[in-house]
Amino acid sequence: MIPRYAREEMTSIWSPETRFRIWFEIEAHAADKMAALGVIPADAARKVWEKGRDATFDIDRIDAIEREVKHDVIAFLTHLAEIVGPDARFVHQGMTSSDVLDTCLSVQLARAADILLKDIDRVLAALKKRAFEHKLTMTIGRSHGIHAEPTTFGVKLAGYFAEFERSKKRLETARAEIAVCAISGAVGTFANIDPSVEEHVAEKLGLAVEPVSTQVIPRDRHAAYFAALGVIASSIERLATEIRHLQRTEVLEAEEYFSPGQKGSSAMPHKRNPVLTENLTGLARLVRMCVIPAMENVALWHERDISHSSVERGIGPDATIHLDFALNRLAGVIENLVVYPDRMRHNLDRLGGLVHSQRVLLALTQAGASREDAYRLVQRNAMPAWRGEGTLLANLKADADVTAHLDHAKIDALFDEGYHIRHVDTIFRRVFGSV
Repeated sequence: MIPRYAREEMTSIWSPETRFRIWFEIEAHAADKMAALGVIPADAARKVWEKGRDATFDIDRIDAIEREVKHDVIAFLTHLAEIVGPDARFVHQGMTSSDVLDTCLSVQLARAADILLKDIDRVLAALKKRAFEHKLTMTIGRSHGIHAEPTTFGVKLAGYFAEFERSKKRLETARAEIAVCAISGAVGTFANIDPSVEEHVAEKLGLAVEPVSTQVIPRDRHAAYFAALGVIASSIERLATEIRHLQRTEVLEAEEYFSPGQKGSSAMPHKRNPVLTENLTGLARLVRMCVIPAMENVALWHERDISHSSVERGIGPDATIHLDFALNRLAGVIENLVVYPDRMRHNLDRLGGLVHSQRVLLALTQAGASREDAYRLVQRNAMPAWRGEGTLLANLKADADVTAHLDHAKIDALFDEGYHIRHVDTIFRRVFGSV
């Protein structure tokens, strides 16, 4: 993981120091329960904690042992024995490596989810603040990139708020699914370890018990977790893409904050590029690329294989670290987003009132025209306005076929912009619970 897109709180979860500390806690908690069951001496379990609790695990030493034994958990246990002494022979009784590795990964992914949930809360807070700020800021809504009908910038942001609220709920569900413990021994039958050991370790680590762990925790849980991260990344990209479009020179309705001293181009001093949202688009791709491998990890051979292992060593840190960085960057973009209401007004008026065409169409049908005739009449007057030949309002008033159904006063009333935003309060109540 390159430092450029990493924040320390998240990266520390995936450090060797953290991983070995969690491994130790799994082994020590298991030893406590085995001592209570009389499987190992109580004094041995006590010494494991006494000598290991404050120990600094020598990563270079563990790596050196692993180069010889070609097994990461055995390398750790060998080093732990060097710290604890003879009583270390009672550690890992009846356990298998996956008990340690999978339970540790569950802890790491749950901790990562907790950070990501806080990140989403920051994004939600920023979106809510800016949505209320621009609740009635008129802007043009676009479909296919083309002017459609008026909306407000606040309604746009409210839609993104609702989307990230859904993402938060998905991540909460994914966190609950992944936060499970497996201490069930080879092939998961508890043949050499009592199920109460698993329950004890799970309680101490804040995890639930995996009902059937074979020899590994089933990877559908992990697939759902990474899928949730992928959806969040896609939501980030959707909002980033919107901002990038709004910042285009021809549009310029909003733009990323451009700080004093910032430079946009090595060649063109005038440039103010949407570099942050472009970066977010790229980061979203990095998160999503972890989803398919997580899905493919579900189909392991029989009770276990390790085809998932190398994948998870990569995608666990990659997806969570990138997404953590992206969510915080997105929050900053929203918090500092520069909005140009006057430019929104200018763009809204560019097409000479064409954005009101649907109201005229509906009014003609209600006045007695067939839908086909009404559409033809409106389009007949809209196309010249599209080319800059008059406005839709003026063209309609000059069309005798239109005025045969609607007088000038009724036509004027159809161009009231307030009509388009009269239900904004309803939308805000649905999204935020208040207006």
